[in-house]
Amino acid sequence: QVQFIESGGGLVRPGASLRLSCAASGHTLSTYAMGWFRQAPGKERDFVAGISRTEVSVKYADSVKGRFTISRDNAKNTLLLQMNSLKPEDTAVYFCASSRFSGYVSLDANDYDTWGQGTQVTVSS
Repeated sequence: QVQFIESGGGLVRPGASLRLSCAASGHTLSTYAMGWFRQAPGKERDFVAGISRTEVSVKYADSVKGRFTISRDNAKNTLLLQMNSLKPEDTAVYFCASSRFSGYVSLDANDYDTWGQGTQVTVSS
């Protein structure tokens, strides 16, 4: 059974940093492209960052470019999201997901078929 477990969320002040982790079991993260999405209350689930199987293709939402970095730790079968210079508008539940594709990073949540349960990130002064 494939399972993703996100961790690393929390309550931080604006300008702070957090590192989210997505640990996989029953699934080798390096097989497919992976992505991070987020969902704020009352809003749709939005693409944050994605990385292809070979890590050749990496994409970010415009709102997080230059602040967030997605990476893999294949030895630990873990997907990471380093988030710096956090803003209140980054507040959301963050999800990791595996794509149906390997070499292509889709921005569409419908192209991702396995999801974690999410971790809450709250940025507030």
